[in-house]
Amino acid sequence: MKLGVAAGAAAASIVGASVPVTGMLEGYPVLTGQAMRYALAAAVLLLVARRLPMPSWRDVPPLLGVVVSGMLGFNALLIAAQQYAEPGFVAAVMGGSPVVLALLSRQRTASALVGAVVVAAGIVLLSGGGSWHGPGLVLALLTMVGEVCFTLFAVGVVRRLGVLGVATWTCIIATVIGAVLGTFVGGWRVPDTRQTFALVLLAVAVTAVAFGLWYFAVNRLGSDRAGVLIGLMPVAGLATSVLLGVQELTLVSVIGVTTVALGCVIGLRRATHHTHDSGRVPPKSTLATGSDSPAQVVVP
Repeated sequence: MKLGVAAGAAAASIVGASVPVTGMLEGYPVLTGQAMRYALAAAVLLLVARRLPMPSWRDVPPLLGVVVSGMLGFNALLIAAQQYAEPGFVAAVMGGSPVVLALLSRQRTASALVGAVVVAAGIVLLSGGGSWHGPGLVLALLTMVGEVCFTLFAVGVVRRLGVLGVATWTCIIATVIGAVLGTFVGGWRVPDTRQTFALVLLAVAVTAVAFGLWYFAVNRLGSDRAGVLIGLMPVAGLATSVLLGVQELTLVSVIGVTTVALGCVIGLRRATHHTHDSGRVPPKSTLATGSDSPAQVVVP
């Protein structure tokens, strides 16, 4: 369990700390930019894996679900939502994702649900709320749905294809879809030095590394308990902003961080008894392959 918590916390922290990097791509074509990002991430993952398991036909729908809703769709909706709502409002709405994950888990526990609610409250404090107009609320809610789908669609297929398998195939699919759609929407453009740096960092750290760590955590902890770690994303974003001097550390933000931490402690408490959850795998299983045989793939 400790390894799963460490992996999930690291993944959430990497994503949260990358927010300033994402801002470096402002004005760059969204779909083609994502296509390049995921293509590079797929290349990195293919170098790490010794072999790549082939998905079956039943694996295709959830893989497409991850890509369409949790990757390409999520990023597009996030950008659109911030055109009609303040970033704080969008972040506050997305703070409900741990609660949704806890409610939709097949193995719901009281500790995970209570922890998710506390984490959501901490995220609202950290985000500072905010206002919206027009379709801002709907877009923010759809963004939260995309974040939830990124985890839920992958629960079953990760058990069959393994961590590296799902991370690699979703990046490959996202590259193809993003490239095709981006050709007609936004077009192609050679990135400048600043944008190239952002794309490379997002591809390697946020995609290749964080994706693998997150799915590893979901396998070990289940989607309900792993979900509370989403609260660490705004915490990492706050820490990065404070270190860069673009945001001050206030009493409200300290209370928010403390609330998130408390929610994580509550949500990650081990249940006294539970049945097998589709979001968990046996501890001795090889997570890279989804089987109980000796490891054949290097796990990130």
